Amino acid sequence: MARPQITIYTDGAARGNPGPGGYGVVLLSGEFRKEMSDGYRHTTNNRMELLAVIEALEALKIQGSEVTIYTDSKYVADAVTKGWVWDWVKKRFKNKKNSDLWLRFLEVYKNHVVTFVWVKGHNNNPLNERCDELAVAASLQPNLKEDKGYRQEG
Repeated sequence: MARPQITIYTDGAARGNPGPGGYGVVLLSGEFRKEMSDGYRHTTNNRMELLAVIEALEALKIQGSEVTIYTDSKYVADAVTKGWVWDWVKKRFKNKKNSDLWLRFLEVYKNHVVTFVWVKGHNNNPLNERCDELAVAASLQPNLKEDKGYRQEG
């Protein structure tokens, strides 16, 4: 049985950095398309970029899927493709921000075969632009959630 092929586009945004922020995701598999977004009242752009990837992977129902993630975040893409995150794990994330999210990412990442592709942001890529629209709209909603991990890092 072939592994499901999933394409994911993600983006995160924060106004003020730190400030109100949100993430946007577009998941594609065959003819299936799902959009997801959420917003937080006090967070950072990097946290939202990473959270977008996490939420997308957590939404997948079939373990072992082949997943290609398109992101305009060098922070996220390079941390994985260049192996930085594995060094951070060995050092127990000493002096690294967002360890709560990176640990959550690693838990879901191991359930799939994931490839990251960096795309230039705001460069007329329709799906990346859609994710940005979702992220910004989410950050503008009333009654935003608290990003407890950001608060704990202080």
